Amino acid sequence: MPRRTVAKLATVSAVVAASVLAVAPSAHADLVTYCIGTGGAVTVPNDLYVPAGESCALTGTTITGNVSVAAGGNLVVTGGTVSGEVRIASNGYLDATDTTIGGQVVLAAGGYGAFLKDARTGAITVRPKGSTTIDSFLFVEESTVTGNVNVQAGEVRLDRGTQVERNVSSTGTYYTDVHDSFVDGSLSVLNSSTGSVVCGSAVRGLATFSGNLGGVQLGPNGTLDSCASGGYWGRDVSVTNTTGGVTVDDNIIDGRLTVTSNNPAAQVAANNRIRGGVTGEQAAAGVARAARAAAPADREEAGEQRAQTRRTSAVQEAVAAGDADL
Repeated sequence: MPRRTVAKLATVSAVVAASVLAVAPSAHADLVTYCIGTGGAVTVPNDLYVPAGESCALTGTTITGNVSVAAGGNLVVTGGTVSGEVRIASNGYLDATDTTIGGQVVLAAGGYGAFLKDARTGAITVRPKGSTTIDSFLFVEESTVTGNVNVQAGEVRLDRGTQVERNVSSTGTYYTDVHDSFVDGSLSVLNSSTGSVVCGSAVRGLATFSGNLGGVQLGPNGTLDSCASGGYWGRDVSVTNTTGGVTVDDNIIDGRLTVTSNNPAAQVAANNRIRGGVTGEQAAAGVARAARAAAPADREEAGEQRAQTRRTSAVQEAVAAGDADL
């Protein structure tokens, strides 16, 4: 079973050789600010554009319009504000820390990835991978998403107090994990190739896990990842048609738990509090205990390493880009 990893973040290079802020007319005669290099606490009075293959690192910058990151471009924003939306093209990258984005964030098919920390944004969309060679990622920490999160490719992790004010929908990702976070609407994880982990989190709406090939782990003592506690589920939870194992441990479910057509049968621990009861096939209690005892001991260490990589990546890349003012 491949470890969940954010090694991609460590390979992103935001190193730039100069600080350039250029204003040019678009095809519609609107002003667009081209960013190549670094910028400081200034206001961009129009849309911002990061050209293909270039890098832009901004600190304390206010952008009154929309942002576009062209193919292969990198945008690193720290302590900034974007009034409009952010769109990232194929092989493009967005890194936003302590930043507010008024509109949506859209990662195109084959987009390299998006990393948000201490941020606030509208809806987030990750397009399907399609025929591209790059599989994207979305990592969100300590952030608020005011709209829906809709992901259809790559590695997905919501972590460290992240709040999603509407629904989370995942289809065909590599994995989709939710740690120590809150989803105010529904959670749906379908057809993930290495499964899904939900730990220490609360989901107010319906939760549906179906067709996941690598297993589903709700709470601690599973085989996919390390975590300290289960979660709260405000309505029914359904885990069906899953291969690779299903474990449900230390959860409060204010509804019914359905576990059907899973191979092997789901392991539902006795310490769960399930208001509506359990429907479906369950493994014998002795089998479940043996499987929990056999969980890899190094999953917690791997998770801490990934978290450290995410915490430091945005700062390292901004410093490498230089600190010249626009």
